[in-house]
Amino acid sequence: MTTALAPEVARNLRDIGADFYARGWVLGTSGNFSAVLSTAPLQLAITASAVSKGALEANDILVVDAAGVPLAPDRARPSAETALHLAIARQRGAGAILHTHSVWSTILSELHGASGGLTIAGFEMLKGLHGVTTHEHVEWVPILDNAQDMPALATRVEACLAAHPAAHGFLLRGHGLYTWGASLAEARRHVEIFEFLLEATGRMRSLADPRAGGDHGNRDHS
Repeated sequence: MTTALAPEVARNLRDIGADFYARGWVLGTSGNFSAVLSTAPLQLAITASAVSKGALEANDILVVDAAGVPLAPDRARPSAETALHLAIARQRGAGAILHTHSVWSTILSELHGASGGLTIAGFEMLKGLHGVTTHEHVEWVPILDNAQDMPALATRVEACLAAHPAAHGFLLRGHGLYTWGASLAEARRHVEIFEFLLEATGRMRSLADPRAGGDHGNRDHS
């Protein structure tokens, strides 16, 4: 059974793309977004490969099945990272998954990649993450090495999410942020929260030691 792509879902994905592009989070053809259309069977609406997320058109959003196969094969190719979206949807029961390529997520994923993750705590903005009610929350953001073998990377993503059930997102090293939510609205909020937290953390490091990016009490205890 094929689930139709609702105009509202397509419109919301296009709006997110235009917004994130304007903020510098998905420049060039970077980034990819998806929304779960059904869970039984699992089907996603996902952005196409190699298109600007700042100027998405109707044909740039495809419906794929649980194996990542487009249900309308004569259209554009889905994102090369479709397998990662499917892994997150299965492991987290997410309703939407968003991936950005911002400067700060890329920098911090490299700076902390060897530690396997980044700890962020003490910021009021943490309360924008689902289920977080205090600035004293400690958020562990796992960092995975990037790879071009998407099935293998998807397997590592699933294992990472299983090992860190409280995580609201993760970073791919030298690549960017993945986060999700029960809806596109929640996933979009999570991107905004994480991008603020990552930029604040990076800027604090720079101010503490502009020559070496030294540690400033930026709540990184990794």
